[in-house]
Amino acid sequence: MIVVLAVALVGALGGAVGTAQAEGSRSSADRQLLFYNHSYGVFDRETADAIEHSDYLRDFANFLVRTTTGTGGQTWTGRYLMGRETYLELFGVGDVGGQDGTLGSAGLGLSTERDGDLATVTERLKNDGVVDPIEFLQTRDFGDGVPVPWFDAILTATEYDAFGAWAMEYRPEYFADPRSNTEPAGYPGDVGRERVLSDDYRTHLMRDVTSVRLAVTSGDLADTVPLLRAGGFTVKAVAGGGVVASGGGTTIRFDVVPREQAGMQRVDMSLNRPVKDRHVEQIGHSTLTVGPGSHAVWTFAHNGTR
Repeated sequence: MIVVLAVALVGALGGAVGTAQAEGSRSSADRQLLFYNHSYGVFDRETADAIEHSDYLRDFANFLVRTTTGTGGQTWTGRYLMGRETYLELFGVGDVGGQDGTLGSAGLGLSTERDGDLATVTERLKNDGVVDPIEFLQTRDFGDGVPVPWFDAILTATEYDAFGAWAMEYRPEYFADPRSNTEPAGYPGDVGRERVLSDDYRTHLMRDVTSVRLAVTSGDLADTVPLLRAGGFTVKAVAGGGVVASGGGTTIRFDVVPREQAGMQRVDMSLNRPVKDRHVEQIGHSTLTVGPGSHAVWTFAHNGTR
């Protein structure tokens, strides 16, 4: 996935950027520049297979299984729940190459809505003490061997335990390529998430991810907090050394744990319409609870194994 690709491109240039600076309730940024795009988690094979073959998920969300080819021919196979502006990417062990494909690995993509905001995020990171943010280009091959620039991205570090976050900005070449099936710009400089995702979400219940909870190591959190702050998120410390980041319509909570306990824990989603009754769907070692009302919660067992 993203972090493995960055390591392949730049080598072990990064490392921890220091302790997470989460004191106080105010972000270091004046304007929201980054928004939750998607998050991914790696689960045990039983859970991943149950997700892949779930009839309920196909009704609940705009659901697909897709193998993607990125920069350098690297591939990954994920199970996707697509919303209006946000989505989930779910893997089984080994579906992603290298360290990113191990049990409990997870990641977070934050994207801009306006062209040029990624450069501002990069400058904010430098001002916040991240001297050399790692920049790279991700491409996408639609299966015909002709890759198109997909998005520019930045990382704060290339060494990590089980979690990595990156900031991204979609490229004009991607929007211009008819194979991408993207929507027209809604305003000058529009590189927003809604342009990229299909409107097929309208025919399902799931609308968007409203919050996500991830268990990460202290080192991985330390590398993530500067990116959140530079993107305009309000970052608050919580008991146990974790943080809650809010902004742009999605709340992201990080709990600090040892590596063996790391992983995606919970996802909250809004629905396109309220449902009267509560529905509980067991999917491998995870539980999706839908309703009542316009809300769904998906909880995952520790590392997908209990």
